Amino acid sequence: MPVHPMNRREFMHKSAVTGAAVAAAGAVAAAAPAEAADQATPQHTPRTWSFSILGTTDLHSHVFDWDYYTDAAYKDSKGNSVGVARVATLIKQQREAKGEDRVLLVDAGDIIQGTSLAYYYARVDPITGADGKKGPKHPMAVAMNHMRYDAAALGNHEFNYGIDVLRKFESQCRFPLLGANALDAKTLRPAFQPYAIKRICVPGAPDIKVGILGLTNPGIALWDKDNVSGRMVFPGLVEQAKKYVPRLRALGCDVVFLTDHSGLDGSSSYGDELPYVENASNLVAEQVPGIDAILVGHTHVEVSSYTVKNEQTGKDVVLSEPYCWGMRLTVFDFDLELVRGQWKVREIQAQTLNPNGVEEDEQITKLLQADHELVVKYVNTPVGTCTQDLSAAESCWKDVPIMDFIHEVQMKTVSAGLSASDAALPLISVAAPFSRTADIPAGDVTIRDIAGLYIYDNTLYGKKLTGAQLRDYLEYAAKYYHQVPTAMKVDTSTLTNANNFWDYMYDTAAGVSYDIDIAQPEGSRIKNLTYAGQAVTDDQVFVVAVNNYRANGGSGYPHIASADIAYSSTNEIRQLMIDYVTGKGTLDPADFAATNWRLTQAGTAVF
Repeated sequence: MPVHPMNRREFMHKSAVTGAAVAAAGAVAAAAPAEAADQATPQHTPRTWSFSILGTTDLHSHVFDWDYYTDAAYKDSKGNSVGVARVATLIKQQREAKGEDRVLLVDAGDIIQGTSLAYYYARVDPITGADGKKGPKHPMAVAMNHMRYDAAALGNHEFNYGIDVLRKFESQCRFPLLGANALDAKTLRPAFQPYAIKRICVPGAPDIKVGILGLTNPGIALWDKDNVSGRMVFPGLVEQAKKYVPRLRALGCDVVFLTDHSGLDGSSSYGDELPYVENASNLVAEQVPGIDAILVGHTHVEVSSYTVKNEQTGKDVVLSEPYCWGMRLTVFDFDLELVRGQWKVREIQAQTLNPNGVEEDEQITKLLQADHELVVKYVNTPVGTCTQDLSAAESCWKDVPIMDFIHEVQMKTVSAGLSASDAALPLISVAAPFSRTADIPAGDVTIRDIAGLYIYDNTLYGKKLTGAQLRDYLEYAAKYYHQVPTAMKVDTSTLTNANNFWDYMYDTAAGVSYDIDIAQPEGSRIKNLTYAGQAVTDDQVFVVAVNNYRANGGSGYPHIASADIAYSSTNEIRQLMIDYVTGKGTLDPADFAATNWRLTQAGTAVF
């Protein structure tokens, strides 16, 4: 059916229309004389036209409004909902309000990892198939195909399960996965489609050509080194945008839109480990002429609309990041004018919409409810019992038994795999408190209890550090705390996350004992570092059990990325923890709990 033309004022107004407002949107008022030229008729070519690009990012396999770790509907203090099922309803409303042919849908990456649903279809019943049997369709491919995505950028977490799983997911999608800076390591040619060109049909006028360029995160080279080394390389976003934006303009694109799995503050969590910036979307906007707007991802924040001026052209570039997990939907509204037969962008507006007030899409529920219920049953499978409740609520400022459970599994696993010479070295473990809400209850322990504690699909390494390097490592971790002078009372609500150092970045250590003096400035906080009751010497060599993300340079810790490898495994730490409980039958903190680190102020214990 032909799309009825809509004047700009009505189109922009309908951008915010959701829920009941869509149902109330009735007949369009007659256009005022001044706007008559906006209308397309057989006798007149329209002078202006409007369309929208809708954007999601960091969906992390959230289909429904459900938390597999708590076995209940998702809940947070801000009343957010999660899942593409509700986002799909907003998208449907946008299409109904504006016209099907005037809406494009794009994602900025991190699609196939992040929930128990994602893990199930990567490892338990993998989409790649197992034992000669064909694998199932990935629920996110089913959902996003139903939602009619036009393109999605590759996120760094797309590579967590290996390239084979990613390629299978790609084959199941009816839209391209874009990655202009994901290159084949040998040929340096794009390993994925760099861009897509879509057409907006304008009756009585030339089509509007929209070039969509996808850029992923250079940090993949570090974070998923085991999966991509020797196979793919990841140059910077600015460098590749400078190559492809002019190409899209040369191909006649009237609008150039970027979908970047990269934040917009110019920062890098990996320090100088890579020559390319991690969160570079603002730099792309500043340094690469010819871009109209950018859908931003990776950093899990909401930025409704952010404008960056290009330093060469002076043109404003509009950026927006719609939070994560399907909590928001970005709407970019483009207003164009036909000038001498060519469409020119005259205005762009961006906003984010909250789907928590709409119902989940019935068709997605029908398509994926059975998959969801299968995963719910899986995560509620008991694997053993626990002698007492183990909580992570205080894990960010106290040495608690639930963290010692992680350390115990890591050290036992690495110890069993060391060579005879390395087995003679002292063995320690480092791990981060990923979730303050994690809790393993007394009584039955299920897969979801353990998955709620260890939420990432990390594998395990053993790396060698000297005593001096270990001290540097722990000093780096200690910058997580705000400095609190001796005379000041410690408030745990304001103590942590200094320097934008988030919980998942903060490592504690087991196997050595130490104090963290938060009254001291950064760099001189580690006190009384001992092993087996003796002061750690600078030249003493340790084997450190550590996850692959950190071992490959994640969060920028010193020394660890270049350290010698004593052990490595493709087994996921979460599964090793499940196997530990299954093997012992009972999880008893008496077997592993030990208080070996504490916070102090000038030598006096804080807690």
